[in-house]
This record gives sequence, structure tokens and C-alpha cells, in this order.
Amino acid sequence: MTALAEPTGAPAAWPDTYGDEAKPRMGFFTDTSVCIGCKACEVACKEWNLIPEDGQVWTGESYDNTSELNANTWRHVAFVEQRKPLRLDGETAAVAVDSAGSPEPLRWLMESDVCKHCTHAGCLDVCPTGSLFRTEFGTVVVQEDICNGCGYCVPACPFGVLDQRKLPRSSDDAPIGLPLLGRKEDGRVWKCTLCYDRLKGGHEPACAKACPTDSIQFGELDELRARADQRLAKLEAERWNGAQLYGRDPDDGVGGFGAFFLLLDEPEVYGLPPDPVVPTRNLPETWRSTAFAAVALTVGLAASFLGGRS
Repeated sequence: MTALAEPTGAPAAWPDTYGDEAKPRMGFFTDTSVCIGCKACEVACKEWNLIPEDGQVWTGESYDNTSELNANTWRHVAFVEQRKPLRLDGETAAVAVDSAGSPEPLRWLMESDVCKHCTHAGCLDVCPTGSLFRTEFGTVVVQEDICNGCGYCVPACPFGVLDQRKLPRSSDDAPIGLPLLGRKEDGRVWKCTLCYDRLKGGHEPACAKACPTDSIQFGELDELRARADQRLAKLEAERWNGAQLYGRDPDDGVGGFGAFFLLLDEPEVYGLPPDPVVPTRNLPETWRSTAFAAVALTVGLAASFLGGRS
């Protein structure tokens, strides 16, 4: 298996390619147990990065009006209402009483999702123009002025983070000046940059700066992992229901996340894949299989041709 095929827990060619300019790997640790769903992170992200408005349609998904990460939503706060107790020691919030007269447990899970800045990022592997690159901080950034809109990176992301921006049509778009329905493509891919411009200036990302509860914590990745381990141990000692770390393990299918989470239920509950794998890890095996098939086809055609002449 090649380095491309088998995640190692360290980004390929980083930090060596930056030499003396390399910085410690930076990232996010999002502790969902203290998220209050205020969406300050969403607003701060849009304001700093000048992201177009979205989420203007009522989805019916609790207080979630953006539904998912996309080119115009780089931070997405998910709301999950559950009939489960918050803790396993009997402490229960309730708003209803069942048929037996007992209070029904209720908890409200909230999670601010973001690009994972994977250690082994499939989007980096497939980008043909170099628009996607790994910064000196170990983060993954899109250069929109280089992006040609091919879209290869969109299916290469196991989390569905990358998206091509769509803009509303206007009457000026039509050759005859008539209003048209639908949407037109900006074409380029946009996503979280972990506020690369702010990092270069020595500042923390806008979302982390705005978070009032420190649910979004920013810092050196090794330090964040140690902090997350301590936090998980504390929640387990207090018997919180379902506490677990997601993306913290450097040995997972993408080599660990640069932005990882403490969740209070299984990843699928939050709309996250349970076992993400970088799609390009299968490329060597795919090319070998293709080569064998080509050789077999050539041999078969040659045998048929020679047999027909005889």
C-alpha cells in the first residue's frame, strides 16, 4: 500500500514543504455538551468571510434553517430533539408525561459542524489545478481564483462538505431580458478556511472568537486532543449519556480530523458518517485492477486474432 492508499495520521509532505515557515498544526475541538445553539458561530463566519445569505426557507427541522454545510454555509448548527435522558444517573429533563403518569425524558442536542480539515484529504488528492492546498498550519484551503469549477473534489469528500456555489437568477441573465426560474452556477467550490487570513495575522478564527460558551475551541491540535481526552473522562465520570469523541483518532479512515468533536450520541444522529474513509485510498488497487483487465483484454484479442487466422 502506498502513502496515498493508507492513512498514517500525519499529513503527506507537511510540514516539510514549508521548511522554516511551517507552524504547529492548528484545528478545532467542538464540545457539543456546552453548545447552546445560539448560532453566533454561523453569523461570525458569514460576516468575516463575506458569505452570501442562505437559510431563508423554513425547513421544519427544529431551529435548523440551513440543514447542511454547503458553499454558503461554512458553519452549520444542527438541532436534534431526543426522547432520551441527558445523564444515566436518573437526572432527567421532561416536558411531557406518558400514559403511566411518569415524565418522559427529553434532551436537545446541538452541534456546530464544520469542514474537518482531514489529515488525509480526498479533495486535495483529486484537485487538478492546485486550487486546494494545505497551509503552513496544516489546514486545507480553497483558492477560488484558481478553482476551475470541475467539481472533482465534491464527491471526494466523505462528509459532503465541499459544494459549488449557486447564485439566484435575475432578469438580466436572460438573453431577451425575461425572468427565468432556477439557479445559475458560480461554479467554484467554497468551504471553511479555518480563517486562514486571521491565522496569518495571529488571531483565532471568527467562529471560535464569537462562541460564548467555548464549545468551539481553537488551538494546536495535539493540545486540543489532550484537552478532549480530559473532557471525555469527566463526562463519563458524571455518567453523561452517549459521550464520545469523533475524529480524534489519528488511525481512522482519514488519519484523524483537524476539526474534531465531542458528541453525545452516535455520529449518524448528527448526520455524520460513522466510519469515514478517504476515497482515494483505493486508487492503487483500482489502477492495478484496470491494468490487469487491460492485459487480459489484449491477450484475449491477440489469441482470437491468431486463432481466427489459423
